[in-house]
Amino acid sequence: MIDLRSDTVTKPTREMLETMLRAEVGDDVFGEDPTVNAFQKRVASMFGMQAGLFVPSGVMSNQLGLKVLTEPGDEILIEEKGHIYNYETGGAAFLSGIQIKPLKGINGKLELAYLENQVKGKFDWEAKTKVICVENSTNKGGGACYSKDELAAIKYFADQHNLFVHLDGARIWNAMTATEIEPGFFGEVADTISVCFSKGLGAPIGSMLLSNEENIAKARRFRKMWGGGMRQIGLIAAAAEYALDNHWDLMKDDHRRAKEFAKAISSNSAFSIDMDSVETNIVLFDTLNEDAITVISRFEDHGIRLVPFGANTIRATFHFQVGDEDLEKVTTGINQIT
Repeated sequence: MIDLRSDTVTKPTREMLETMLRAEVGDDVFGEDPTVNAFQKRVASMFGMQAGLFVPSGVMSNQLGLKVLTEPGDEILIEEKGHIYNYETGGAAFLSGIQIKPLKGINGKLELAYLENQVKGKFDWEAKTKVICVENSTNKGGGACYSKDELAAIKYFADQHNLFVHLDGARIWNAMTATEIEPGFFGEVADTISVCFSKGLGAPIGSMLLSNEENIAKARRFRKMWGGGMRQIGLIAAAAEYALDNHWDLMKDDHRRAKEFAKAISSNSAFSIDMDSVETNIVLFDTLNEDAITVISRFEDHGIRLVPFGANTIRATFHFQVGDEDLEKVTTGINQIT
């Protein structure tokens, strides 16, 4: 079975497992795990941030970012397809006591036109707008990436209105591969950044929150409160670092295969796809004759696993454990579906 449901389905490689076995570890609740301490400093420095905090998941990293930037009763602005709004089980309201204002955008991306006149807090009866959340690349938006100019414009707007910027970089590695934007730039346009190691990079677990030392100290306390304090975490941090060192360069092939997959989809009259929307490793396409669930079951009959992203929308996500031979089998399967 060729699994294109997500880039989270990868399995640790033998080399990654061997790296984990060699990791020097300690108790991270006491701050004594040398492997995770060094890795946090490395990733923070890479993005031009003062400090980092390794956490179990991207959801926790995002929620910690919001927690340290807001107070109960505040509001955050986000594109309506954003992961924080759609896929984090109302965590912002439950954990931080804040409300989310979803805004229209394009392929999951915010632009200045959508932010104008959205900042509130002048009157006592309004929630106070505090954070602009951007996701790069976008998940529900089909893997779209922000340009430097787009992010710089959002940061300028935020500064003019005394707002913070949180960057959900669950697939920031894909975005950097596609746009060639250097990591340090993101530290210039965001106050908190969440980066994930368990998606396209292929680590079995782990994300990291990046920010200044004060915010990370606060986040560390809340991580413990939320049950995220971990012990010999160097084992997992070693896997994440191995993935960063060895799998990041493979993403360009994931993107190439995604575009080839999209081309095969476009040649089948049973589907509709916007080829210009395929920027990274995610491909969204629509079914024209049957609903998504029915079509997905037909793909499974051909040994291909996909995931529904709407009543008639399907998502395919490429990762380094789907090779060219797998892609050839997938395109053959596409041609057999009518």
